[in-house]
Amino acid sequence: MVDWARNPRIARAASIMRAGGVVAYPTEAVWGLGCDPSNAQAVHRLLALKSRSPDKGLILLAADMEQIEPLLSGLDDLQRQRLSLTWPGPTTWLVPHNHRVPSWISGCFSSVAVRVTDHPIAAGLSRAFGGPIVSTSANPQGRAPARSPLRLRQYFADALDDIVPGPLGGRRQPSEIRDLLSGNIVRGA
Repeated sequence: MVDWARNPRIARAASIMRAGGVVAYPTEAVWGLGCDPSNAQAVHRLLALKSRSPDKGLILLAADMEQIEPLLSGLDDLQRQRLSLTWPGPTTWLVPHNHRVPSWISGCFSSVAVRVTDHPIAAGLSRAFGGPIVSTSANPQGRAPARSPLRLRQYFADALDDIVPGPLGGRRQPSEIRDLLSGNIVRGA
């Protein structure tokens, strides 16, 4: 099995994110933009690139459940089972954040969107970074998500600090978003 976290291109992108940069990387269905979720300046730059309101919140993408364990404390066995049945995979869950994440990540919500990815490059980037990373579709607000490096460059030209090469995961739609407390689908796949 390939250890993507040790890939030099992924290690470089992780280093750029730790230094406050914004990078693009392939995900399960579309290209994503990512940065260090604890760096307010990086997150606000990413939001500005997308022309996205900070009130909407962002997804935290992880390589495994251990990376987001602090956000899962307090969940009951049934809630943890819901998560483990869909992860790693294309389901993003809205989990109560209990003030454990900054508002530039949660937006105006009392929950935070989290996903444990099954895309090997995205998971490798999260591992190389050393924790969950911001994940949002690579597109200006109101435009279709980038599905190719060409579209990515058309949208963002040289505004990104790095682009991690690699194929998309082959899914047709961005991840399904579900509310953990109710189980309801917020955005279908």
